[in-house]
Amino acid sequence: MSQPRAAAGFPPGFIWGAATSSYQIEGATTADGRGPSIWDTFSATPGKVVGGDTGAVAADHYHRFRDDVALMKRLGLRMYRFSVAWPRVLPTGRGAVNQAGLDFYRRLVDELLANDIEPNLSLYHWDLPQALQDAGGWPSRDIAGWFADYAEVVYGALHDRVAWWSTINEPWCVSLLSHAAGKHAPGAQDPVQAIRAIHHVLLAHGSAISAMRAIDPTPRLGIVLNPAPVVAAPGASGELLERGVRIVDGYRNRVWLDPLYAGRYPADMLEVVDAFGGFPIEEGDLARIATPTDWLGINYYNDTILDVGSGPIAGRDGVHPGADFVHESPPPGPRTSIGWPLTPEGFHGILTRIKADHPNVPPMMITENGAAYDDPIGSDGAIADDRRIGYLHDHIGAVGDAIADGVDVRGYLVWSLLDNFEWAEGYSQRFGIIHIDYESQVRLPRRSAGWYRQVIERNGLPDEGLPVGVIGSTGAAATATEP
Repeated sequence: MSQPRAAAGFPPGFIWGAATSSYQIEGATTADGRGPSIWDTFSATPGKVVGGDTGAVAADHYHRFRDDVALMKRLGLRMYRFSVAWPRVLPTGRGAVNQAGLDFYRRLVDELLANDIEPNLSLYHWDLPQALQDAGGWPSRDIAGWFADYAEVVYGALHDRVAWWSTINEPWCVSLLSHAAGKHAPGAQDPVQAIRAIHHVLLAHGSAISAMRAIDPTPRLGIVLNPAPVVAAPGASGELLERGVRIVDGYRNRVWLDPLYAGRYPADMLEVVDAFGGFPIEEGDLARIATPTDWLGINYYNDTILDVGSGPIAGRDGVHPGADFVHESPPPGPRTSIGWPLTPEGFHGILTRIKADHPNVPPMMITENGAAYDDPIGSDGAIADDRRIGYLHDHIGAVGDAIADGVDVRGYLVWSLLDNFEWAEGYSQRFGIIHIDYESQVRLPRRSAGWYRQVIERNGLPDEGLPVGVIGSTGAAATATEP
């Protein structure tokens, strides 16, 4: 593990917490009036998810949330970011509210507050009601109104108890990964629809911000992006590669940040997307998208490293229309179990770049950062996930260095609190600092959980080395034990 410059500590009041999302942990996909989502449909389609896994049970958080909050308390978390399942509140996406579904989130929020844990609520983390997909989904302009109406329902119920809100998680995934590459629900491979979805995700965000502010201007409102440096592979060069890097950077970073904080799309990207019908911009759209927000959520895992290829490897993902001549090409070296390279220097780089490119950007919150590793349970009953600790150490240090360089970052939320349904990877990847036995639903904190508790207690990185102990596991009754 390298030692970051800012290892000594973080600013007073820095917020430490953890994050999850509804479809990945809740389970109970048919309970208490919840309607089907696009991820219920997608995961039930043969060949779409590793192992044929679905989120039908996941970590059973819907029934075990009080026990999970007790574990959060043991960890010393100050904040917990979760998402609301749109079809649990509005089973068909519109119309009558399912009070049983809304009451679940009321109980969760009350439990968090009773344990002095700040709720951080995301309205959308990819589980679109299937009925709205059938009506056109994100490529349809109507979704901006549907989403604003949904936001009003949830915000109206919880704005007096939840101070931190975000609209949409990772628009890049919602649009391009889901509608161009087809890797996520709804599994479309249509660049025209993907380009339309980009604009409508942003429009839905701005519409929801305005709708929520009209109800109560007090809570902090924002959006969560997943920006990343886009760079050429070591030793690779050439004009074609430079063009590919520029286009992919446009899709990954600039088509989100520029409309949100400069009120415009990048000129070069307007030329790129014109070949696919262009963004369906109407009068007033860009002003609505640029509606001021109070904070910006940043999810980061690794840089995007590109090279030019030919044949079947080129454009194998199809995720970036107009840039099919480049492909991801991480250099040799350590990777997480999902295959992602370790690039903590890129984390520092993207945070400082955002601030430099957009001086008007609001305060940031790291809303996701973590690593997938599947370390075995040892003979002593502990899970020594030292590689995860190393990843977190270096990436938290990168955040500290960015703060030292003048970036206003208010908190860090590790991904993830629990092992979960990892989308198209099913249950094959484990990101949690708490291990889940999916058959028994026993929760077993990994050694990284004890290490992270030290980070929270210290308000900064602990001295080199690993913690002596970890917090206790929870079983069927899920009663947290003392450390």
